Formats: sequence, C-alpha cells, structure tokens
Amino acid sequence: MSNQKTILVCPLDWGLGHATRCIPLIYKLIKFNCKVIIGAAGKQKIILQQEFPNLFFIELKGYEVEYSKKGIMAFKILTQLPKIKKSIDSEQRWLDTVVEKYNIDIVISDNRYGLWSKKIKSILMTHQLFVKAPIGEGFIEKQLWKYFDKFNEIWIPDVEFGLNLSGDLSHKKKLPEKFKFIGLLSRFSLIDVSMSTKVNDYKFDFMAIVSGPEPQRTTFENEIIQQSKQSNLKGVILRGVPDEEITSNTNTNLTVFNHLNSQEFLKYIISSKIIISRSGYSTLMDLAVLNKKAVLIPTPGQTEQEYLAKFHSKKLHWLSQPQCSFKLVESVKKAENYSGLQIENALFLESIIRELVNQ
Repeated sequence: MSNQKTILVCPLDWGLGHATRCIPLIYKLIKFNCKVIIGAAGKQKIILQQEFPNLFFIELKGYEVEYSKKGIMAFKILTQLPKIKKSIDSEQRWLDTVVEKYNIDIVISDNRYGLWSKKIKSILMTHQLFVKAPIGEGFIEKQLWKYFDKFNEIWIPDVEFGLNLSGDLSHKKKLPEKFKFIGLLSRFSLIDVSMSTKVNDYKFDFMAIVSGPEPQRTTFENEIIQQSKQSNLKGVILRGVPDEEITSNTNTNLTVFNHLNSQEFLKYIISSKIIISRSGYSTLMDLAVLNKKAVLIPTPGQTEQEYLAKFHSKKLHWLSQPQCSFKLVESVKKAENYSGLQIENALFLESIIRELVNQ
C-alpha cells in the first residue's frame, strides 16, 4: 500500500513571483514522491504549465485586484477589501469541493488566505507577517493573524538567523512554533549556477526585468526603452508577459523578450553585468541566490517593495532608485559600487518537506 501524499499547491495571482517561487517547492515535492496538483489561472497557470507540463491543473480564480496609475497603492487596495474578502470566502468553498473530489491530503497556499480546511493539513506560505502600510498597519496585521490562526503551519521563505532577506516583514518579533523558516525559494536554486559569480566577460551592461502589475509595468518598460535609446549601453529587457505571443526584438543595443523559460532566463542574467528590477520579494530571492548586483526600482506606492528596496540599499546590498527620477546610465554605473547579497540556502526546504511527507 502506497503512502504517497496528494498535495495541492496554489499561488496568489498578484504578479508572477508567487508562481515562480513555487517552482522549487513543486520540484522538491515531486522528488519526495508526492502527487502534486496545481490550482492556478491566467499568467500564473501559464508559467507553471510550461515548467510542469505533465502535472494536473485545476482552474482557481485569482483575486483580480486592480492597481492605481498614480498615488499610494495601499489606498487602492483598501478600497477593494470587500472584494478581496469575497474572493477569500469563495476560494475556501472551492477548496472544500476539490479536497473531496481529488482526495487531497495537504494544501500549500502561497499568500491565499482562504485555502485552509479542517479536513486536511493546511500550510500558508508567506514572508509578510508584519505589514508595511501608510495607514492601518495595526488593523491589517490583526486581520492577517486571524487568518494565520486557521492554518496548521506558516512557511516563511527566508532564513531565521543572521543575514536575511525580509527584514522586519518576518523578523520583527519572536514567532510561535508553527511558523517555520524554509530558506529562500528561487527557481535558480535548482540549476547549477556556479558560473554566475565567475563571469567577467559580460555580453550586456544590464538586464531589465519589468514584470509586475499594470499600468506601472508598461510605464517602467517604456522608461527603460526610451533611456536605452539615448545611451550606448547594451541591454536586455524581459517584459514578463507570458500570455502574449513569444517574440523577441533586437534593436542595435537592446534585446527584448516577452518571456523566457528558466534556463534561458538564467543565461541572460549571468551574461548581464547589472540587473534592473522591481523590489518584489521573489525577484530579491533570485538575486540573492545568484549573488547579482542590481538596481531596485520599487513599484510606486507599493509600500512593501519600497521598504525592501530601502532596507537593502541601507545595507549597501543593492542600489535603490525611485521610478520618478530613475536615470539608466547613472544607475547602472552606481550599482557596481554595491556588494550584492548572497544567502546560503542550506537544506531547510528539503528537511521540512521530508518531515511533512513522513507524518
């Protein structure tokens, strides 16, 4: 009789990072002979289907949050709290249905707060335990911790001691026992990246990764393209739009891709001297695993990204620049004076999954 566990993995639909950081998790689960089912939709589903074409997918509607063109994003999110609460309630009803239908043993939810059930072990994966917001931090935090109470375990993609990536977001206070640090989650931790820190003969001055919520994603992309045309820098732009037709465009000094698979993505990162990106947490995990120098441009008004960019800039890990005053040539040059950051991942995730499947 097989004791194979059936595990449902569900990433949030806010940006591609929640999907990409599930990639190493899913590979580890497969390594431990788990039957993995993925709940996702839209761009997140496309990314994971490309990586895992043989796995079974269940359509899981996203929160479909709208983002502001200007101003503080937190205010826009606050106005949508009733919509988000409705989505959380809806996904809990969805989970009750699929647990029975597909004989799920465990659910691992990446930042989806409604995916818990008293019938099965329920795990929430998040790095944001303590909130950064212009108003209402206490209220938002209180609501989050009410959801945390519903889950059997909380997995934090960071290291507990020493040099860490999330700062106050997960290290502000001592945590209860069910909160477990699982190490950094990067798809590049699965690939031999030993050459990434040894390359001196770079093909590109910079690589810009411009995924993220609209309309700011397009604004950011257009700014880099315009400034690139006025410079002598040779660069790559990854647009982060996997749902659009895969194309590439090369103009004299600029190569543009809609999307790249993990191996191709890594090749261009290694070949680029400086990375330009948002300061989303999943991107920072990739940078830390690869020990790359970078310019961080937080999404305007997104307080978590602004905090992370400032936190690492103060420690001289990566240069931080606001989008409104971003200067491509100047930033690429300044970024060389920052140290970068490398965090040893050890085998946190492997030991935690071994414990999980043997229970």
